[in-house]
Amino acid sequence: MLSGLENPIHLLIVLMVVLLLFGAKRLPDVGRSLGRGMREFKDAITGSGPPEPVSASERREEALPSGRGVDA
Repeated sequence: MLSGLENPIHLLIVLMVVLLLFGAKRLPDVGRSLGRGMREFKDAITGSGPPEPVSASERREEALPSGRGVDA
């Protein structure tokens, strides 16, 4: 299906089409977001990466003594 894509002329044509679609100003943003998405996907698959931040409500729930709820 993609035979011949290794040809430098074909790669140049693909790069020109991408440049025309997104424009020169948006290309760095597109590349950055694509890289970030790939990194997050890899981290999700392998289970590595920084731990997710704990929200303020979760910290409050952890600080409550067990057996006691919030007075309503």
